Amino acid sequence: MDELAIVPDYGLGWLDASGPSSDIVLSTRVRLARNLQGIAFGPRSRVNDREAVLGRIRNVCDKSQHLLGASLWELSQMDSRSRRILLERRLVSRELVGGDKGTPLNGASVLLSARAPLSVMVNEEDHLRLQCLLSGLRLQEAWGLVDRLDEELGTELPWAYHPEFGFLTTCPTNAGTGLRASVLMHLPGLVLTKEIGQVLAGLNQVGLTFRGLYGEGSEVLGNFFQVSNQTTLGQSEEDLVDHLDQIVQQVIQYEKQARQVLLKEARAITEDKIWRAYGLLRYARSLPFEELINLLSGLRLGASLKLLSDLRVYTLNKIMIYSQTAHLEQAAGRDLPPLECDAHRASFVRQVLTREGVVDSEGGGSSGDL
Repeated sequence: MDELAIVPDYGLGWLDASGPSSDIVLSTRVRLARNLQGIAFGPRSRVNDREAVLGRIRNVCDKSQHLLGASLWELSQMDSRSRRILLERRLVSRELVGGDKGTPLNGASVLLSARAPLSVMVNEEDHLRLQCLLSGLRLQEAWGLVDRLDEELGTELPWAYHPEFGFLTTCPTNAGTGLRASVLMHLPGLVLTKEIGQVLAGLNQVGLTFRGLYGEGSEVLGNFFQVSNQTTLGQSEEDLVDHLDQIVQQVIQYEKQARQVLLKEARAITEDKIWRAYGLLRYARSLPFEELINLLSGLRLGASLKLLSDLRVYTLNKIMIYSQTAHLEQAAGRDLPPLECDAHRASFVRQVLTREGVVDSEGGGSSGDL
């Protein structure tokens, strides 16, 4: 796991807030599920099946332009904290690291490209999960990268494919294209104006779904919603991506309008929420992670509305990742019991906000003068 120690930001290019609408859209992810012919997958797979899949992907790495020089990490050979760091950076799924038990299956691995924001989860629910993670709303770009990787690997690996049902997957809901595209959106305006329920209901009506900050089965924290396609069968990958892109663009416009309503009709209340959140984060001595995410929502809104001068979205993105438990433990060099972890989290956030030197947009003093 030396890579994480040598390069602290390894795999975190998607945090840089460089993509379109990055004040509302934190990240874009496109993922393809693929299985190999002739090797059992899903619940029927055994250790020798998973080892065969891992061996096949090892052999084709050097034949793929996108994976040339990539790092392949076998999770069973990594310590628990390193696995959790990959999970916190959204480079692997909870299923790949072993679910709630945290014990990965033999053969469970992740392949991280050195040349592009691409990765391949090996022996998760399906044999392979090809994925791209980018900053902001960049669905077309993410799909293009994953599609080219899929074509490269498909020339060397025989995908499990049926002429009627398309690509075969462990879960029938992924069959067809095997594509899951998702956009992680911050929607405090719609939440505060109480329009979020209508928007989410509209998503379901047009074949999309939403989840919480950490995907399937997670609750909504900090006004973050993952919006993704529900359908994978009966439409092309391009159509699915285009449809999601169009709907997300509409949701962005709704969110922008809601934020303007807050400024016009409830400016004082909105500013109070933002500065209260800033004050708590700036001076708190103990911060549970859920409380931190909810308070960061206020700061993100303040930065987007230019009410918190000089506070960068990039900084807030990094706080979200580096304030998670495994990252705090890596910085401390030891395991942290819950209460001590909350104290370390609060200290980290205070240091970051102090360095940022936030200024009140109405001309007040800097954060250090409060």
